[in-house]
Amino acid sequence: MTEPEKNTPQRGFVDYSHETNVSKNIALRSLWFVLGFFFTGLGFLGYILPGLPGTVFILIAVYFFARSSPRFYNWLLNNPMFGSLIRDWRAGLGLPLRAKVMAVSLITLTVGSSALFIPSITARLIVLTCGLGVSAYLISRPTKTV
Repeated sequence: MTEPEKNTPQRGFVDYSHETNVSKNIALRSLWFVLGFFFTGLGFLGYILPGLPGTVFILIAVYFFARSSPRFYNWLLNNPMFGSLIRDWRAGLGLPLRAKVMAVSLITLTVGSSALFIPSITARLIVLTCGLGVSAYLISRPTKTV
């Protein structure tokens, strides 16, 4: 075994089913399931489209899958793309500095440019206030150190 292979953590599938609280009401469980897929789709779009947050929607999807489907809850938490972000967020480790900088930069760029084209001053102030609020929230979260 080479040195890099020894130092690289091998992470297999971890079963997080014990953390779920699946609803006994089938109608409610079905609603949570559909909402889980809806927010997962928005999350994937958020990783592709500039200006649309991805991680927030994935975190919302985790909430809904925890109440409807242990299988998809496990799938999100073990996902190689964003599973570690979810686990770190839940553990209180916060967001990586790079993610914070990217998010606040994109929010500033998209909200600022959108506000330039909004004719109503009231609507412009609402958009700017929302962008400022989300940015302040992100900045106030703990920063994950590597």
